[in-house]
Amino acid sequence: MSHKSAFVNIVGSPNVGKSTLMNGLVGEKLSIVTSKAQTTRHRIHGLVNGDDHQIVFSDTPGVVNASYKLHEAMMSYVESSFKDADILLFITDMSENEMNHKETLERIVKLKIPVLLILNKIDLADQTKLEERVQYWKEKVPNAEIIPTSALHKFNINVIWDRILQLAPEGPAYFDKDELSDRPVRFFVAEMIREKIFLHCDKEVPYACQVEIESYQEAENITHIRALIIVERDSQKGILIGKKGDMLKRIGRESRLDMEAFLGQKVFLETFVKVDKDWRTSEQKLKKYGY
Repeated sequence: MSHKSAFVNIVGSPNVGKSTLMNGLVGEKLSIVTSKAQTTRHRIHGLVNGDDHQIVFSDTPGVVNASYKLHEAMMSYVESSFKDADILLFITDMSENEMNHKETLERIVKLKIPVLLILNKIDLADQTKLEERVQYWKEKVPNAEIIPTSALHKFNINVIWDRILQLAPEGPAYFDKDELSDRPVRFFVAEMIREKIFLHCDKEVPYACQVEIESYQEAENITHIRALIIVERDSQKGILIGKKGDMLKRIGRESRLDMEAFLGQKVFLETFVKVDKDWRTSEQKLKKYGY
């Protein structure tokens, strides 16, 4: 029996539904999903395995014009996604009139590999608008195959999956077939906390946060986790902790419930907040935090 394998890389502007799509395709909640832009900061690999295939999905940060060092690090993940893809999923949505990062769009048009242009959030528009958007993207990216989708409602997810399997080249499995991702569990635990910060904190606070898992200890019936949330300023620390510690308690409680569902057992979670001034603009500090 022949075996297919492919690296399928997902690119697009912030907040067009890249993470929601990947979570739908992989079947597990691997990437942060919120309504705020630029929540994904790393390339996250999610694996889908079958007897005759292994598809390696890679979600990337939203394409932005880099304005500080963290943005530059995020854009380096997008850059690398063009180099190792067998299939590219370029995601846009019904509200995006044109991609804000012209250099990325130019690269997509020149690609020699299969490009699936996923026109997401079609549930938010009527048929006339949909036809107009499809025609627009046909002209903009003539090398792409367009698939209208609603990732949130899982509409046409199977169509995308079937097309990926058809386009995937023959090849061996790159990772252990029992794996769900090449990222360690600690990474996803930290992302669950970061997601809750995005959901409950406003303005610049979520973007200034970095979550570090200081300790992760598995016992027979419970996992003990100690998490450190790093912010840039004392004022952000105050917002994150909240009145009488209410905000931090809420973030911790909701994160713990997600972790317990993900790990399949009880979790004891401790969360602390620390100020590390201007970590986003320091190359040395970004390396320390894994960027």
